[in-house]
Parts: sequence; C-alpha cells; structure tokens
Amino acid sequence: MTKTELEIHEGDWATLGTAAGEIRRVVFIEEQQVPLEEEWDGRDPDCRHFLALAGGHPVGTARLLPDAHIGRVAVLAEARGLGIGAALMRAAIEAARRHGHPAVELAAQTHALAFYEHLGFQAVGDEFLEAGILHRNMRLPLRG
Repeated sequence: MTKTELEIHEGDWATLGTAAGEIRRVVFIEEQQVPLEEEWDGRDPDCRHFLALAGGHPVGTARLLPDAHIGRVAVLAEARGLGIGAALMRAAIEAARRHGHPAVELAAQTHALAFYEHLGFQAVGDEFLEAGILHRNMRLPLRG
C-alpha cells in the first residue's frame, strides 16, 4: 500500500458505524477478548468517527468523544505498521482543535504508549486495568 491509497473519512455513527463497528469487533472483541458490554458502551452516537480506507477497503477506525477524549483506535492486523493509526490520530486531533478543545486525552493500552508519545502525548497518572488490559491515561495540549 502506498500513502496515496490511504483515505481518512470523518463522520457520524450513522454514516461510518457499520464499517467502524466491524473493525472494532475484529480487533477488540475477537483479538483482544474485550467483553461486548464494554466495547459497545452506547456513546458512539455522540462521537465523531474516523474511518481509514486503504485501496477503498476499511482498515482502521477511531472516535472522538464530545469531551475531547480519543478512543477506540483500531487497525486491522493486515494493515498495521503502515502509518494508518497515526493518520487516524492526526485526523481526530485536528477535529478536536477545530472544535476549540484546549487538549485531547486518551486511555492508552500500555503496549502502545510509545506510539502515542511519538505523536506528542504524555502519560499521566498510574497504570490501570480496563477490559482486563493495562492502560495509562495520556494527554496532548493543543496549540494554535
């Protein structure tokens, strides 16, 4: 895949939810064994959603909650390591900036801390368990 084949779409759950939900089902529920009731938290209709398409096929997703938390960042296994997660994060960060948020926050799985640090996030607080997976809160101040 080349970078020119990657598209990031932004929209609501009604528009992007079918494809985004399938990616999250595969990554979180199947791969990571996240319980259904934790993954489907009822907050999706209130969020901005981001869908990555590679060669026209959905391969990644993320969401931005109204309080500027980024979450549910997921990339299908066959598309990992190609910069798709970073592209999704940049789109969510820019959307938060457009909406006037002073910062964005997220709860990162600890194995992904370096990925988020590379994007400028800083870890805050102690590690905690969420859905049986170690996480740590992270924050990125937005400027300009």
